[in-house]
Amino acid sequence: MKSKILALSKSEEFQTLLKSKKTSNKYVTIFFGNLNNRNKNNLNISFVTKKKIGNAVKRNKIKRRLRNIMNDAYKKISINLNYSYLVIAKSTMLNNEFKLIKETLFHEFNKIKKWIFLHAFWSNLSKSINT
Repeated sequence: MKSKILALSKSEEFQTLLKSKKTSNKYVTIFFGNLNNRNKNNLNISFVTKKKIGNAVKRNKIKRRLRNIMNDAYKKISINLNYSYLVIAKSTMLNNEFKLIKETLFHEFNKIKKWIFLHAFWSNLSKSINT
């Protein structure tokens, strides 16, 4: 069963995510944040490849790889659907094995998952202290 992945479509959604929290590795840069008016039942994620990476065939190959990895991640890692994600690919994705890229991205999304959990924990703790 394929997961339902919805792409970001509005320019202001991209601008909001580019100003939010980010994590980076040698393959991708991932921006993530909480967007209002987004469907919370689906994974809101967009994949961006710059023209500097190569021609359309190479860029589409990277996007196919990322979509495939995210479908697996959606099933194996409990990705927070309240957040939206913007994945910007780097040119190093073309020259490396799929398995290595997949392991690295799984690691990054686990880091994001921990950050979201700790952020929610500390914000709830600070609210309870202030009241």
